[in-house]
Amino acid sequence: MTDQPADMATAGAMTDLVSSRWLSDRIAERIDRAAGAAVARASAGLPLPRILLAYADWAMHLGLSPGKVGQLVEAWARQYRRMGRFTLNTMIRGPSAPREVEPEAGDRRFADEGWRNPPFALLEQAFLLRQEWWREATTGVRGVSDQDAALVRFFTDRLLDSIAPGNFPLTNPQVLRTTWQEKGANLLRGARNLVRDVYRDKTGQPPAALADFRVGENLATTPGRVVYRNRLIELIQYEPTTKRVHPEPVLIVPAWIMKFYILDLAEGQSMVRYLLDQGHTVFIVSWKNPDAGDRDLGMDDYRSLGPMAALDAIGDLLPARSVHAMGYCVGGTLMSITAATMARDGDDRLASLTLLAAQSDFTLAGELKLFINEAQLTWLDHLMNRKGVLEKDQMAGAFKLLRASDMVWQPFVDNYLLGADGRGIPLMAWNADATRMPYRMHTEYLRRLYLHNELAQGRYLVDGRPIAIRDIRVPIFAVGTETDHIAPWHSAYKICLLSQTDDLTFLLTSGGHNAGIITPPGHPRRRYRQYRWGPDDRYLSPDEFCERAEPEQGSWWPAWQAWLAGHSGNKVAPPALGDSLADAPGTYVHQR
Repeated sequence: MTDQPADMATAGAMTDLVSSRWLSDRIAERIDRAAGAAVARASAGLPLPRILLAYADWAMHLGLSPGKVGQLVEAWARQYRRMGRFTLNTMIRGPSAPREVEPEAGDRRFADEGWRNPPFALLEQAFLLRQEWWREATTGVRGVSDQDAALVRFFTDRLLDSIAPGNFPLTNPQVLRTTWQEKGANLLRGARNLVRDVYRDKTGQPPAALADFRVGENLATTPGRVVYRNRLIELIQYEPTTKRVHPEPVLIVPAWIMKFYILDLAEGQSMVRYLLDQGHTVFIVSWKNPDAGDRDLGMDDYRSLGPMAALDAIGDLLPARSVHAMGYCVGGTLMSITAATMARDGDDRLASLTLLAAQSDFTLAGELKLFINEAQLTWLDHLMNRKGVLEKDQMAGAFKLLRASDMVWQPFVDNYLLGADGRGIPLMAWNADATRMPYRMHTEYLRRLYLHNELAQGRYLVDGRPIAIRDIRVPIFAVGTETDHIAPWHSAYKICLLSQTDDLTFLLTSGGHNAGIITPPGHPRRRYRQYRWGPDDRYLSPDEFCERAEPEQGSWWPAWQAWLAGHSGNKVAPPALGDSLADAPGTYVHQR
């Protein structure tokens, strides 16, 4: 009996030890984040568990579909017959033998005439037939979720891109021909380019594409001055180039995932200069390149410190004048949010709204949406949490993955096998001048817009109250680009379904997300089509739009400028420039 209290105390201590928690929730979360960040960095930010699960889903359901497997076996045999027929035709007819399968439109990997000659013609056809078979294999497997099926198709295509015959010197006729003609000098130049690029990357130097360009010298050279600055933006007002201007200024809000000077690129390629020459007063937002100290800036900070602050500054300089607002890419999404908030709150400072390659509804956001799910966002959260930002290389890598054949493998061939310099093109220099994303803003943007589509569904809250695109009643001019892989034009076209303004124009131009927008007058091979809705006109589907809107040759800029002028007052004397904080292009644009 005397030992019982001691025994009971020992038992109690053991119970406390067993039931105690060695790791608090906070410590466990830190460990998980650190481990997740390490794995995410090792996998280049790709959610490997999610990808492996998608392939497991596809493989399991394919194995349970004997009918589909039978079709694939039949397709495999059929492709061997087609390859045999092409080989025989090539032996008989040579380069004039008809292809069994043509490269897709825009696929320039097989544009060289050498691919029409044996044995390279056989390599080309074998690759294209195999690509065709794999697309059939990853499509139409019953039971596989749409998200998994899309992931499997996407990554299978990327794997096939990596083994295309044009990526290897001994199976690329252009490389072999150039090597013979130059006695290997191209390969020496390519090796030098490779060493140069690796050295620049490891030492933190800017990419070689920027070597021939200097912002403020041969990029972003339009004269102007910074007239307002806060912790997130510099507002640039440009000097007028005409004796009289429309009274309504134009405010340009570019995307914060890019430097603003894509819209003031170089001589003859500047949208800013074009607008000035047509008699418009132009302001543009230059975003700060955020660092770890900006990690807690959110979407509402970008709205209030961005376009709203810019409108306030313009109002101080030009009182009682309404403003033509234009947003490009995610800057257009932000301007849609801003315009909807202003409409809700009775703020009538906008004269019109122009959206360039911008999305308000993200249901058709294209292949980029494959990476927007809880698994991927958790991966990104791990990556961003430690540094407070998404590094520019990580974001650039995601965009390159979308168009790997054009943005990874073709530059690899051009720069390292053919020995091209890869410099001398302003748009390439701008593309290499990447930016970072703050942790909170990027997370909110992806979750609230891409993942949950809050803006299109009326669930996006500003100051605790919802906003809606339908409340925007100012005239809207929206532009989509035909081959856009970031904001597909069918997605940009959704504004025609969401808007209830009495004056809406949608314009579709040839080209991609950047090259289609930077299309100054005189640009060769450009075309566009547009359609304008009045108050009593009914909605048109995208296919109906293409049927109704007649194609027109040339740049779309004059059509937009005519629309702007039609919604502007009679010209007056140019306004005075605001007090200068710095000469254009400002200081934020130089941040790396």
